[in-house]
Amino acid sequence: FAPALIITGLLLWGLHGVLAQAGMSFVEWALLAMIGMTFVWVSLAVSTVGVALVGRFEARVPAQSGAPIDVALLVPVYNEVTWDVFGNAAAMLNDVAARNPMHRYSLFILSDTQNPDIALRELQAFEVLRRGVPEGMSVHYRRRAQNVDKKVGNLADWITGWGAAHDAMLVLDADSLMTGRAIVRLTDEMAADPQAGLIQSFPQLIGAETVFARIQQFSNMAYGWLLAEGLARWARAEGNYWGHNAIIRVEAFASAAGLPHIRGGRDLILSHDFVEASLLRRAGWTVKFLPRVAGSFEETPGTLVDYVLRDRRWCRGNLQHLRLLGTKGLHPVSRFHLFQGAMAYLMSPAWFVLLVFWTLLGKDAETDSAAFLVIMYAMLLTPKVTSALVIALRPGAVRMFGGKRAFGTAFLTEVALSVAYAPILMIQQTKAVLRALLSRRESWAPQNREGTRQPLLVLLKFHWVETALGVLLTAGLIAGLISWWLVPIVASLLLAVPLSALSSLNLARHAPAGLRMDSPLTLHEPAIVGRARVLRAALRADLEGRGTLAAE
Repeated sequence: FAPALIITGLLLWGLHGVLAQAGMSFVEWALLAMIGMTFVWVSLAVSTVGVALVGRFEARVPAQSGAPIDVALLVPVYNEVTWDVFGNAAAMLNDVAARNPMHRYSLFILSDTQNPDIALRELQAFEVLRRGVPEGMSVHYRRRAQNVDKKVGNLADWITGWGAAHDAMLVLDADSLMTGRAIVRLTDEMAADPQAGLIQSFPQLIGAETVFARIQQFSNMAYGWLLAEGLARWARAEGNYWGHNAIIRVEAFASAAGLPHIRGGRDLILSHDFVEASLLRRAGWTVKFLPRVAGSFEETPGTLVDYVLRDRRWCRGNLQHLRLLGTKGLHPVSRFHLFQGAMAYLMSPAWFVLLVFWTLLGKDAETDSAAFLVIMYAMLLTPKVTSALVIALRPGAVRMFGGKRAFGTAFLTEVALSVAYAPILMIQQTKAVLRALLSRRESWAPQNREGTRQPLLVLLKFHWVETALGVLLTAGLIAGLISWWLVPIVASLLLAVPLSALSSLNLARHAPAGLRMDSPLTLHEPAIVGRARVLRAALRADLEGRGTLAAE
């Protein structure tokens, strides 16, 4: 925290010196305050990278072997694509069994599915899964008639009904996929540390084919690892929980992490994972993050629209955390995680207000300065540039990305596209914050991971606010009322609709090699990903064949 605060203080001191030459107006003071509010969070990301670089050469001591434990692999589902869920489950069970673990594993498909046709397919898929279960393991399927309290209620129902028979539960999402090695590694860590309440892995993104999905995947592979290392290093036993691909001690969770409703019992805590981690730590259990556990995977939305729709739900849940900051007994770092989760979304309105104030100041010689933009962009890009340099200086790492030219091209492409999409996301997240503050409900549907192209009229309706702002700012540029340094932001807003349409383009099929933003997971697909794809396809053919026969 100290470097971030020092860097922010120096920037504000320097900018104040520039702005104060002709006296400070109210708008300039407001601008300075907004710069400080936004810049400190950028500085924290840079500081986290610095912490990672300091400790990246430390050797990690492997966990000592503990006594064998019983682990339940939990897959909560809600109207999901059946063959994907059960195909992934089969791949994970087979991969765990191939390692001959000393621990005991069972798998539970916990269905909250409300669609009767999907529910029927789940039962059929369960019968197929049960026939092929590896020796020594068991599989179970349970469906609730009503999805009371959503995922929180689903897991609570399992804990109260089946939890006492298991030492730990490894919570997965419908799109989660983990290697047997990763599952056993997390289990070993839990068995060796009796104080561990929760151990979170670092999920890597798979299945990305569209422009927007490849941006997320490349960022995750090229930059995310360094931020993850820094977070793990400074958070230590006060880590966080991301809701999936984590192993949790059942006794700890059952005794300490049950969630109440808030606002007089009317509202469910939506972003439950951060809160559950905070409650575990409050009860004396450690919450650890192990980013070096390889083989933990998940999927990502394929288009900008799908990403925004998912983000709206996360925004509403994370803003609830502000109402929970006063909860008694929480560790200060746990409170910071809750606050940071809310600020991840409040930053977008802050950036928007900063843009408004900057626009109001017009082309004044003291404020029409490239220095501020250069500093801001430099700080925003520092984590990416640092990670890229670390990779570029390691020949083995560069080869995993396809060589220097391929990596350099992918890096520049990702940066350019991220800069282009950033203003659009700023507006969409600002709208999400307003929706969360002004309305009580948010629609809840399964995540679309197919990257389906949206019709033009849908995109126009979805992005009309950004387009309108782009037109207004363009008029201001032409009239000479605002700074030309805002051109990148104006262009992004003006082109929101075509950029959103571009986000669904299938790069894997249509782009030349240099522009595909390839990463180690696209160039060297993990074996379990390929096996899961084969199992999903076989199960799909089986279930669709049954449906055809039933129709006849």
